[in-house]
Amino acid sequence: MPSLVLRHRVVDLHSRTIVPCEIRMQDGRIESISPWNGPVDPGVLIPGFVDAHVHVESTMMPPSEFARAVVGHGTVGAVSDPHEIANVLGEPGIEFMLRDAARRNFHFHFGCPSCVPATPFETAGATLDSVAVARLLKDPRMGYLSEMMNWPGVLQGDAEVLAKISAAKAVGKPVDGHAPRLMGEQARRYVAAGITTDHECVSLGEARHKAQCGMSILIREGSAARNFEALWPLLKERPEQCMFCTDDAHPDVLRVGHINTLVARAVSKGIDVMDALRAACMNPVLHYGLACGLLRVGDSADAALVEDLESFKVIRTWIHGEVVANNGHAVWSHMPVEVVNQFRSDSFQARDFIVRAPASAASVVVRVIDPVDGELVTGERFESVPVRESAAEPVTGNHADVAFLTVVNRYNTAPPAVAFIRGFGLQQGAIAASVAHDCHNVVAVAGNRKNLATAVNAIFASRGGLAVCDGTQTHVLPLPIAGLMSDQPFQHIAQEYERLTSLAHRLGSPLRAPFMTLNFMALLVIPSLKLSDRGLFDGQHFRFVQVVESAS
Repeated sequence: MPSLVLRHRVVDLHSRTIVPCEIRMQDGRIESISPWNGPVDPGVLIPGFVDAHVHVESTMMPPSEFARAVVGHGTVGAVSDPHEIANVLGEPGIEFMLRDAARRNFHFHFGCPSCVPATPFETAGATLDSVAVARLLKDPRMGYLSEMMNWPGVLQGDAEVLAKISAAKAVGKPVDGHAPRLMGEQARRYVAAGITTDHECVSLGEARHKAQCGMSILIREGSAARNFEALWPLLKERPEQCMFCTDDAHPDVLRVGHINTLVARAVSKGIDVMDALRAACMNPVLHYGLACGLLRVGDSADAALVEDLESFKVIRTWIHGEVVANNGHAVWSHMPVEVVNQFRSDSFQARDFIVRAPASAASVVVRVIDPVDGELVTGERFESVPVRESAAEPVTGNHADVAFLTVVNRYNTAPPAVAFIRGFGLQQGAIAASVAHDCHNVVAVAGNRKNLATAVNAIFASRGGLAVCDGTQTHVLPLPIAGLMSDQPFQHIAQEYERLTSLAHRLGSPLRAPFMTLNFMALLVIPSLKLSDRGLFDGQHFRFVQVVESAS
């Protein structure tokens, strides 16, 4: 590879200076950095951005296409937890991610999933026990133990949970956390067990407390969970303990920007540019031991050239000394990708989604899931709904906002789990998806059982995807790779996703990202109330609860 010479103003995050320099790149590494007194080219050279926690599968793209989507925004690396596909396919799913990622010049840093399945209260397509986790962690391609969502197991001393943490410690690899709302002595014990990060803080007080306990705090801004506005002041207070992440970001978001947009927002809030860049570039590299370069002699020749240190609009991106993006667009073409999946064949009728109620009752009081737009947490409400022919039904018409929610096992034959939810605002039709964290059964919401069946059937017929049923037509974005990812170019995925989102909004949904919110209604480890394929679940007390509370 020929030597590459760049002359720009260069950000040195170690000395916290911006100095005109001549940088020589040779054979994928930085050969020399020298002060430069002559004219420099436009733009400011900074280390490339790193997403400190992302589930690539949640972007609906395989790793090869995810890299193509984000390098234009100056991203050179991603700390990726493949537990979505692991819950569907187990170790073969992880191997798929590693194979596909290796086809791109990009710094993927994969973790070994710690919770497959996330809880024993749901059905996944695979299981990774402590023996499998210990074996996987010895693989040099596995850089850390992914988010330990089973915080009750940590605190209660569950043998399997502790064995997984011990396996990571034995090979010197960090352990990611996941403990929403955990505070006080419980948080201290969780950290003492060896947990090093948390990306689930929703309040500044929670983030401050966990940082005081020793955790690194990942400030998350994804498609469903958006915590930047609550947490950004921590960048001023504890810049050495902050990182940026998306966690779960859909392709419409990635088409506009990535970590660069968070840095720009932080600087606009008055955060020192060096502290903002430290969180976006340096802290993830140091915490996880990433191979990404930090613009030092001998480092991998990774960098982003930005127009200025306010907008962080990216002009060019280099990885291993290769130009991988120009003017916001990857230089790579879309790659064909193999298709792997696990999806049973089935079809359903309206009667399969009945919530039984006493025949003598005129109405019943039911537990209702109450989502919070822009967060993963949910509330719990109690609502009265009418009973018709021994079935509890949501009130329809007059802009009523209680609807059916179902989760259907996609791996084994089993009756659908059905409950009630508010906030989706569907005045007609239904939306459905095979992306339902973390076991990825089929999830759907609708005002009546007929539309619910239509939307669920569309997902099963496609062996995975997103669907909108408007009562007359059904529109589907197929996700043939594990029912999670498309095999199409990201621009097409983004366009189709935006089209389905627009259709959901036309059906009455006020949610900013209705599909992303729907995707998390089966995530039992986030309180308070969620639905698994086995029933309605109280995530605060880790137990199943009844849908129907009382009759009248």
